[in-house]
Amino acid sequence: MIIAAGQFAVTPHWETNARICVNLMAQAAERGASLLVLPEALLARHDDDPDLSVKSAQPLDGGFLTRLREESQNNDLTTVLTLHVPSAPGRAVNTLVALRGGEIIAQYAKLHLYDAFSIQESQRVDAGGTVPPLIDVNGMKTGLMTCYDLRFPELAIAHALAGAEILVLPAAWVRGPLKEHHWSTLLAARALDTTCYVVAAGECGSKNIGQSRIISPAGVTLAGAADAPQLILADADRAELEQFRSKLPVLRNRKFAPPQLL
Repeated sequence: MIIAAGQFAVTPHWETNARICVNLMAQAAERGASLLVLPEALLARHDDDPDLSVKSAQPLDGGFLTRLREESQNNDLTTVLTLHVPSAPGRAVNTLVALRGGEIIAQYAKLHLYDAFSIQESQRVDAGGTVPPLIDVNGMKTGLMTCYDLRFPELAIAHALAGAEILVLPAAWVRGPLKEHHWSTLLAARALDTTCYVVAAGECGSKNIGQSRIISPAGVTLAGAADAPQLILADADRAELEQFRSKLPVLRNRKFAPPQLL
């Protein structure tokens, strides 16, 4: 199965961002992908207004997702991304959605808000309270995560113990000292923790690093981007995953009880 991640620099205008997403969806479908992961918080972004993503929040039946849902009717591609959905005046929920066949087949409210490195996501964003179920993508079980979730292995491990073979991660990973190192190290670690494929899409604006990655269950980068707009693709092979898990059965060898979440 071909899996893909697409990265771009989010603009202040949701119509422009929707058009870019639609183009990436069409490109991924044309290249035979079954799964496309796009970055986090795609409605709007501007360097001079860090709250623009929340200020621009739209409901799930708003213009942005309506346009993407229309495109998703054209193929069998499963597309994963996040946007801000209004929750209260001046507040929103950072909501991951999975689209297929013109419908929202799953959604997930980000659990771990980015209150770190002098940023306080929780000032304007409400945290989720539910671990999302796995979704099926062309016969492979897929777990849903968002950006800062990457730093908390419990969620990834819980997905793997529930049967996940692929983990997806829309992200807007903020630049900073050693942040690129953290990103690459954590992606490989989560793949090795779970023996899952990891598909991570990073926003590549001036404040975020880009560097989308597709990682194998062995922690090897199968495809990677730098900090410019790009679509990357790789093959997710269940037989290779099962073969690696037979050599490194960390899920079966666990001595600790499954992580207790929430």
